[in-house]
Amino acid sequence: MDPALELRLTDLESRVAHHERMAEEMSQVIFQQGQMIDRMTAQLRRLRDQLADAEFSGGRSPQDDRPPPHY
Repeated sequence: MDPALELRLTDLESRVAHHERMAEEMSQVIFQQGQMIDRMTAQLRRLRDQLADAEFSGGRSPQDDRPPPHY
């Protein structure tokens, strides 16, 4: 095989290996970000539900229904 052609082929193989490694690393980052988005979405849903419950109850707690201590 021609030495120049062999050198070019080796360079191309090295570049492909580098791109494959980068693609795998990016895939892992995207997967982790997806998990984080799922957790944050669930947390936001819980907070939204808590806020809706607080608004529904008028923002009052059971302690608000007690008479003041001077009664």
